[in-house]
Amino acid sequence: MVTNEFADAALVLVGHGSTLNAESAAPTYQHADELRRRGLFAQVVESFWKQEPYFAGVLRGVFAPRVFVVPLFISEGYFTEEVIPREFGFCEKNEKVSNRIQQRGAQELRYCGPVGTHDSITEVLLARAREVIEKHSFPNAPKSAETALFIAGHGTSLNDRSREAIERQVALIRAQNIYAEVHAVFMEEEPRVADCWRIAQTENLVMVPFFISDGLHSYEDIPMMLGEPEAGVRERLAARQPTWRNPTERHGKRLWYSASIGNEPHIADVILERVREASARA
Repeated sequence: MVTNEFADAALVLVGHGSTLNAESAAPTYQHADELRRRGLFAQVVESFWKQEPYFAGVLRGVFAPRVFVVPLFISEGYFTEEVIPREFGFCEKNEKVSNRIQQRGAQELRYCGPVGTHDSITEVLLARAREVIEKHSFPNAPKSAETALFIAGHGTSLNDRSREAIERQVALIRAQNIYAEVHAVFMEEEPRVADCWRIAQTENLVMVPFFISDGLHSYEDIPMMLGEPEAGVRERLAARQPTWRNPTERHGKRLWYSASIGNEPHIADVILERVREASARA
């Protein structure tokens, strides 16, 4: 029985989704299932931009007096400031969200911050980098002080803020002095993913894709940008095999490539924190 502060509330967890890759929606379902299992909300529902159930119609099945909309996205960018709030009625077309609380009849809607900008994501990134090197090193893992860490993001010209979340994480991790170097690289902005080989001053590199899901960007696009032949990547995808061998040696350097951050179990707690923050907002 639900007996907590959100007993009268619904959680709407929104993800990007994909018509091309079913794995894209997996983290959204994973974390929704976990929060549903905890019995914290009267209702927990999933919603997507690129697959059913779509943003536009999901609220028709939500009847709780309080509704929290949490974007399972990385940054405060184009999708979280314009697309999602527009589809949920928090702003008009071609506007950015300003009012995050709306009263619609007897129902109050609150729009939460994206999970990717939460402070604890730093530890998720560090854990991903540490795990992939330890798992794929024989006989000894290279020291972090002799390794360059790269955080790989999408980047976009549609919103100036899209890269801020990654650059903030780079600054936070760099300040800890764990790695010899810490850099941000992007798929569609400078510096590019492929520039990592040139940028790194160390022999060892580790790259963590700052994406919610292990979809086409992390499985396919980034490995090819790092130098994997397109035919080989697609062949391994078809055989459901990893598209990057850890570590891979190129240009006199070795690179470890981790999984995306989105299926990390801690993300469910980040979602709950975003709800609590929005609940406390006046």
